[in-house]
Amino acid sequence: MPVVREFRLPDLGEGLTGAEVVRWMVEVGEVIAVDQPVVEVETAKAVVEVPCPYGGVVTARYGAEGEEIAVGAPLVTVAVASPAGVGEELAAAGVVAAVAEVERPLVGYGVLESKGGRRRRVGAVAPAAPVAAAAAAAVVAPVVLVAPVVVPVISPLVRRLAREQGVDLTALAGSGPDGLIMRADVERAVAAKAAGPVAAAAVAPPVPAGPDTVVPLRGLRKAVAEKLGRSHREIPAATCWVDADATELMALRRQLNAAPGPKVSVLALLARICTVALARFPELNSSVTEDGSGIVRHSAVHLGFAAQGERGLVVPVVRDAHTRSTEQLGEELGRLTGAARAGSLTLAELTGGTFTLNNYGVFGVDGSTPILNHPEAAMLGVGRIVAKPWVHGGELAVREVTQLSFTFDHRVCDGGTAGGFLRFVADCVEQPGMLLRQL
Repeated sequence: MPVVREFRLPDLGEGLTGAEVVRWMVEVGEVIAVDQPVVEVETAKAVVEVPCPYGGVVTARYGAEGEEIAVGAPLVTVAVASPAGVGEELAAAGVVAAVAEVERPLVGYGVLESKGGRRRRVGAVAPAAPVAAAAAAAVVAPVVLVAPVVVPVISPLVRRLAREQGVDLTALAGSGPDGLIMRADVERAVAAKAAGPVAAAAVAPPVPAGPDTVVPLRGLRKAVAEKLGRSHREIPAATCWVDADATELMALRRQLNAAPGPKVSVLALLARICTVALARFPELNSSVTEDGSGIVRHSAVHLGFAAQGERGLVVPVVRDAHTRSTEQLGEELGRLTGAARAGSLTLAELTGGTFTLNNYGVFGVDGSTPILNHPEAAMLGVGRIVAKPWVHGGELAVREVTQLSFTFDHRVCDGGTAGGFLRFVADCVEQPGMLLRQL
């Protein structure tokens, strides 16, 4: 007789207490293999597939899409049996994969990377309510193997957007690398679909406004809200800023990129300046202990930077940034930025930062007073680099100018230290040759 096994939501790491169901990948009555992903969930850090350690017939699912499930709560129940039991009967009935009871540790919980043919989906068996009926249905019902259609899309959020908007991903041509389907491709398809009879729409009477809607805080948005709220409540933050002439920095970048080899981004140069500045002002590479009784001075610089991804604003972390050259910083920043856009950052790549660099100039703005990334003690903000009138060499000239802002935890240092850090950064932006003295 089959044995029913209950699979509970495991601890996905980083002290997370729950996860939101994004998409069920199996149906009740479906035959699954050991370690086959059964559900896609969104934690406060990433979207992950959760594999089930049991092979057998799915008899129940717990939680609807959009519902949050606590760690340790049931996810699915599976009717399993020994190879001599239901497995042999399934094989006799024409089922390709026998149902076997296997107890073993779960495979890794990396961020979703769907690979064509990675898991086998078996056609649904007869719907089952009681457990015994589910196992019996799995034995006698014909099972049809469905050949997977490989769609060039990585991000689960892109797939979900397409599903919600009724867009057939197999009909799209991706604009990403190797034909990868991006969110913009789906949005273009939605816009094209929505472009109905324009003339009829032009004469249609105005539609009255409906009631206000409440958007629940879930997943990443909820985690961001809680973290920023805590930062604002607990950290006595102060901000100072200064305008800097970045003309020489931009000239240096052009000179570096004229040579063979990987291109150097402005962000990489700013990251290098930050690591040098933190070596001179180590008080700012720190955090206050949970109970507020001490200050932790971090020996390594794990540099976080703000990046816009499929799931909103995230802060990937460049580990041991102080040990990397400018070129190496550029390569790692580029890799993490690409992973952020694809929604494939891992938990380890999103945690453990000690200092954050925020280049909000990419949004076309000059200044900001950002909230610190708790529990970090400091953040450097960089505005857009734009041509402005500037006094240079005693004469008025057009120069490439940026505004630098610096927010810091006033518990770890006084204004003199923060001002000294910001002035040193500004001097390196204006005279990047100063960096040679630190190498």
